Amino acid sequence: MHLLKKIELPPRGLETLFGVHDQNIKYLESLLDVRINARGQDLTVDGDPKDVETVERILEDFAELFTEGKTFTDRELREAFAQIAEDRAYSLRDYFTKARFNPAGKKQVAPKSANQRRYIEAIRDKDVVFGIGVAGTGKTYIAVAMAVQALMQKEVERIVLARPAVEAGEKLGFLPGDLQDKVDPYLRPLYDALFDLIDFERVTRLLEKRVIEVAPLAFMRGRTLGNAFIILDEAQNTTSEQMKMFLTRIGFGSKAVITGDVTQIDLPTGKRSGLIEAERVLSNIEGIEFIYFTEKDVVRHSLVQMIIKAYEAHSSKSNI
Repeated sequence: MHLLKKIELPPRGLETLFGVHDQNIKYLESLLDVRINARGQDLTVDGDPKDVETVERILEDFAELFTEGKTFTDRELREAFAQIAEDRAYSLRDYFTKARFNPAGKKQVAPKSANQRRYIEAIRDKDVVFGIGVAGTGKTYIAVAMAVQALMQKEVERIVLARPAVEAGEKLGFLPGDLQDKVDPYLRPLYDALFDLIDFERVTRLLEKRVIEVAPLAFMRGRTLGNAFIILDEAQNTTSEQMKMFLTRIGFGSKAVITGDVTQIDLPTGKRSGLIEAERVLSNIEGIEFIYFTEKDVVRHSLVQMIIKAYEAHSSKSNI
C-alpha cells in the first residue's frame, strides 16, 4: 500500500533541504521507502505509509525551523535523517534544538548516531554510565564534552579524567623526565579532547588550579570525589580490584562515566578485565546505564569502519 502526501515549504527552504545536486533528498529516499518530488514550492511524498508519515514529520519540522531562522548544513541534515530513520520517535526539531550543545563556547557537539544520542541522554539522566564499544565511536570525546558542560554550568566543581596505565607498565621507568612527563603521553587523548573543546589558556588555568585533573587511575586510591564529574577511560584495562576501587570513589553530587573497548584488552595473561566483570555484576542496578556502540557509530574516517569490520570477520573465522 502506498500513500501520496503533498507538503508546502518556504521558497528558499527547498534549496537548503535538497542540498547540492539533491544529495540530501536522495539520501533520505535511500534511508526510507519513499519517492520525493518537488514542483514549485510543493513537495509530494510517495511510498510506504509509515515512511511517508516519518518524512512528513521531518518536512514539517524543517519548515518550522527554517521559518524560525535556523540554518542547516548538508552534513547536519543527513546525520539527522539517519538518526530519525533508526529511531522514528526522534525528530528533526529534537536534533537541532535538544541534542546539540556547546560545552564551553568554542565548539558545538552533536550526536552523530542514535547510540551517541542515547549516550548523551544517559549521562544527563544517570549518575553512572558505561560506554562500551569499538574505537572511534566518540565514547571518550562525548564524555569529556558532557563533563566540560557540567563544569561550565556549575553542576560540578571539578573534572577528574583517569586512565589505567597498563600498556606503559614497567616501561614507564625507562621514559625520560619526571612522573608527570612519563604519564602525560599516555593521557594525551584526554588532553586532546579538552583542548578541542576549551581554549588553550583556559584549559591550562583549570589544570593549574586542579579544577580539571588528568591522572593515572592509581592516583584515585584512597580518595572520595564529591561534586565531581569523573571519567574512567580505557576501562577494559582495569583489573577487577581497580574497577571496584574506582566505583567506590564516587561521592555525593558526582557523576561517573566509564568508557572502554572489550576487544582491546592489554592486561597481562590471567588478569580479568574489570570492565567485563562490571557488566555482569552491575547490569541490573537502577541508576547505572550501559550504552553499547558498534562500528555503525564510528565517526572517524570511513576506512576505520571497514578496518573494524575486516578485523571482526577475521577474528570470527579464527575462532571457528
